[in-house]
Amino acid sequence: MRLNLREIIHVPGASIPFEFSLDLTQEDFFGEYPITRPVQVSGSVKNIADVLVLEGEAKSLLDLTCDRCMGRFSREKAVRLSFLLAEELEGEEDGEIVLLDDGEIDVGDLAYTAFVLDMDTKHLCSEDCKGLCPGCGVNLNQEPCRCKKQADPRWAALEQLLNKN
Repeated sequence: MRLNLREIIHVPGASIPFEFSLDLTQEDFFGEYPITRPVQVSGSVKNIADVLVLEGEAKSLLDLTCDRCMGRFSREKAVRLSFLLAEELEGEEDGEIVLLDDGEIDVGDLAYTAFVLDMDTKHLCSEDCKGLCPGCGVNLNQEPCRCKKQADPRWAALEQLLNKN
């Protein structure tokens, strides 16, 4: 979504609101597609003392797989958008300032980049997720392990004495 900012560039106190949906459902993250719903983007561009400031939020409900227990779960993801905008750079290049293209800015591109870069590489259904048993494969959050306890071979002789009684 491109915003035309020419009418507020030189008008302190002016602002232009924006609200739109961004489709990221085809974005692949390590073989999964967790963004199954549209990303809702909202905010505004304000002229604060002749400085254009874009502030907003991009949010969606993600469908994820827990990296410990392999269970499916949903979690809301919200990314804060905050950018300084300028028509041209004065002096050295500054990575913090986004340049306008003929008085316009592509808010969709900024929201896309911010949302994708803020995606986590690891997902847990809860902080205390117990995961899967490496022996029997049972989800330890739902039921106890079914593995037969392996005796320490150093105690095998004592276990034989106990089994005789």
